[in-house]
Amino acid sequence: MARRVVITGMGAITPLGNDVESFWAGLKKGKTAVAPITKFDTTDCKIKLAAEVKDFDVTKYMDFKTAKRMEGFSQYAVAAATGAYEDSGLDMSKEDPYRVGVIVSSGIGSMQAHEREQVKVHEGKKIAPLYIPMMIANMASANIAIKYGMKGKNTCIVTACATGAHSIGDAFKSIKYDEADVMVAGGCEASICLSGVQGFNALTALSTNPDPETASRPFDKDRDGFVIGEGSGVVILEEYEHAKARGAKIYAELVGYGATCDAYHITSPAEDGSGAGTAMIIAMKEAGIQPSDVDYINAHGTSTHHNDLFETRAIKYAFGEDAYKVAINSTKSMIGHLLGGAGGVELITCVKAIQDGFVHVTAGSKEKGEECNLDYTFFEPKNLDIRYAMTNNLGFGGHNATLIVKKFEE
Repeated sequence: MARRVVITGMGAITPLGNDVESFWAGLKKGKTAVAPITKFDTTDCKIKLAAEVKDFDVTKYMDFKTAKRMEGFSQYAVAAATGAYEDSGLDMSKEDPYRVGVIVSSGIGSMQAHEREQVKVHEGKKIAPLYIPMMIANMASANIAIKYGMKGKNTCIVTACATGAHSIGDAFKSIKYDEADVMVAGGCEASICLSGVQGFNALTALSTNPDPETASRPFDKDRDGFVIGEGSGVVILEEYEHAKARGAKIYAELVGYGATCDAYHITSPAEDGSGAGTAMIIAMKEAGIQPSDVDYINAHGTSTHHNDLFETRAIKYAFGEDAYKVAINSTKSMIGHLLGGAGGVELITCVKAIQDGFVHVTAGSKEKGEECNLDYTFFEPKNLDIRYAMTNNLGFGGHNATLIVKKFEE
């Protein structure tokens, strides 16, 4: 028998703030976190802008020795998970540790570790003993489990920019079908480094616009690529009766998950939008709703030509005429693209949107691009009573993930 899954805790480390409330406050103000890169010397790099996490004090979440054994993506994940755990009021001493799992994933792992250690390899120098365990992407989930003694299902899903949403979706299924009572789920990334930026720039995927306010401009006719960001978004998912029994506050209910593959191209989404559109259809079917029931879509909205055009086609594919009636925005307009961290942060955005009845502006975007003729919330945010919110994430390789969250009702 399928079980209800609710969200009882949220934590975020983002370019707009290192907790959920400061992050959400920044979104409500339409504040752009894009700024000149400080993480490395950009003298010989064409790309000068990114959305970096600022004022992050890792010692708030772990001791110095533990921090030294983690790369940035793991640090952000543990920090966001700490916020979510504390917010949820969970007490692991009262839980069966084998019924509490973790799926918090990174799309890349640590490119910084590669940069540091490969130089040593080629120079014949001794490499760091923990190079491999610090670099590999599954260490985000592992480190969270180690911190809290969570011994249930623990995996890492690597699907590029769909990583965070797939992680939450799989965690949702684990609770729904009785593999776990509680799951810590989300995504993380910390790839603002020379090789990361140069690599994405070699794909011509990054914006070369020098203006921080308009470099990320999803669905705009002049969009020219995404702005790389970093951070982590983590939620506590819990079986409804379990949450109710311990008197947990419930933010929202997760009701639908769709996952498909375009099977089309290694970087471009399917041109007709059928892959991502089908993921939305699957998620709505699981949620038991029609397109007209969806009040708000947090789009993948990367600000690249192909993504925004083909995601628009995907929404039309899934929603038909209702595509023109639903409110849509892109959080990436303000915090850039968090890659594997995007799905968790953007689900949190949906929950806050439901909570406050507020759809934030798609900042920086001024004029709709060709075929991009839906309501993307340009210029001004809107107050909106939201019962069902949808979030999409589409990853290189054609990986599509859609999540649907519902205003909580007993």
